[in-house]
Formats: sequence, structure tokens, C-alpha cells
Amino acid sequence: MHLEIITPESKIFYGEVSAVQFPGLDGSFQVLTGHAPIISGLNGGIVKVDLTSPFEKTEKTSDLVKQDAKDSKIIRVEISGGVMEFLNDKIIVLAE
Repeated sequence: MHLEIITPESKIFYGEVSAVQFPGLDGSFQVLTGHAPIISGLNGGIVKVDLTSPFEKTEKTSDLVKQDAKDSKIIRVEISGGVMEFLNDKIIVLAE
């Protein structure tokens, strides 16, 4: 499935993922491929992303994206709130 994390200033991340864990308003939740359509508000916290291939940092990579020290296929993005939508195996996160 495809993930885009966007802030008012820039696109933080886009790429293919196998799972994403969110800090939801009522607690954390995870979205996997084939999940039912959902729209949810997000609290401040960490979005944990399981990538389909190892993460490669470039000069364009946002400072908000942190690679897991033990697993190159996991990144974490700190947000201070926002909203996410999942539809047709595409996740869009509008983050603050």
C-alpha cells in the first residue's frame, strides 16, 4: 500500500509500506493492506511505518523521519496531531 505524510510546509514521506501504526484520538491503531476505509483524527505522537524495502536517507529526507536503529525497514515520524485517511490501499496523513 502507498503512504503519504504531508504537513503544511512540505511532503514529509511517500512510499510503499506494509503497515502503519498511528497515535489515534482514542488510542493507537494499525492499518494493514486491505483494511476497511477509515478516516481518523490523530493525537500528537509517533507514526511507526513498516516499509516494504530498506529506508535510504537522502538530502531531501525530512528531519522528522527517524530510522529505527535495529531494523532498516522501520521509520518513525513524530507529529503533533492531524488526520489520516485510508482508501483503496492508499494512506494520506495530513499532519501538524
